[in-house]
Amino acid sequence: MTKTALITGATSGIGKASAYRLASSGFNLYLTGRRSERLEEIKKDLEQHFPDIVVTVHSMDVRYRDQVRKVIHSWNLTSLDLLVNNAGLAAGADKFQDGDFKNWDQMIDTNLKGLAYVSEACIPLLRKGNAPMIINIDSTAGKEAYPGGNVYCATKFGVDALTKGMRMDLLDEGIRVGMVSPGMVETEFSVIRFKGDQQKADSVYKGMSPLTAEDIAECVHFMAIQPSRVSILDIVIMPSDQGSSTLVRRQ
Repeated sequence: MTKTALITGATSGIGKASAYRLASSGFNLYLTGRRSERLEEIKKDLEQHFPDIVVTVHSMDVRYRDQVRKVIHSWNLTSLDLLVNNAGLAAGADKFQDGDFKNWDQMIDTNLKGLAYVSEACIPLLRKGNAPMIINIDSTAGKEAYPGGNVYCATKFGVDALTKGMRMDLLDEGIRVGMVSPGMVETEFSVIRFKGDQQKADSVYKGMSPLTAEDIAECVHFMAIQPSRVSILDIVIMPSDQGSSTLVRRQ
């Protein structure tokens, strides 16, 4: 039976890589992100590489509940098997006392509230899915805070707690809820965090080998293809050159 997955933040990085990995297993895909042109490019490429699947895309900013509900309802889905809550970001790396409240609002609204808005809109569809599952993309920043991480870490600690709470609340409905918690992954993450400063973003990974988006997509795929009796709660994954949030081996 063909399964259907919805992935947020699918225009780049982990979301995009997860789309390709799930497509390779025959999942039909509903992809969202803020960049509509990028979504259309990805849709076209996926359909060329995987002609047997159906790919539907729509731009959406998860920070806005009304927009989330409007987009998801517009698809007229009757059921959903997998939701991958990937949309998330870090904005700035200032000490708390020097932080920008606009960055705080953006991270809280995207990483935590956005995840809740999308999940709420999708739960009625997941109830009708085949062995339905929610996978939240968290972070090791949700396990261990670090200097300059303050509000970003708080949102990811929140994702950890929300995932656990959702798992308990949805247990009787047969909806499995898990998460993937990556360490350092080289995507657009650092470029966005440092407002497009490529040199500063590159320095984050200088002298070490970070994870790739495809590494995390493999984790998402592994969780997604488990039989219905199996619920993987959390995959914590770091590059071999990382020992903690602040301990990195650089060559």
